Amino acid sequence: MVNLMTEAATASAGGGIALMLVYIVIIGGAMYLFAIRPQKKEQKRMQAMLSALEIGDTIVTTSGFYGVVIDITDEDCIVEFGSNKNCRIPMKKTAISEVEKPGEA
Repeated sequence: MVNLMTEAATASAGGGIALMLVYIVIIGGAMYLFAIRPQKKEQKRMQAMLSALEIGDTIVTTSGFYGVVIDITDEDCIVEFGSNKNCRIPMKKTAISEVEKPGEA
């Protein structure tokens, strides 16, 4: 009788651990689908947008300023802001949030 009780307790403990592992896998999968995957898609979209950046494109910076790209280097670009042709500011490409091609307007 005691032997049957210990076997039942051991079997239920093993089932509890297996059930806990299933829950951990399900939660990990949900985290991937709802957090990691969309972030990677956004990073790919931003990288494609910045690699297609050309001179003459109209941009919006992350701080909300509108400008036109004058020159491009590997990590930086020179942007002309407003109608004042003397307001040219070098900035990182990562500070660009939107790009509009001249023909799309």
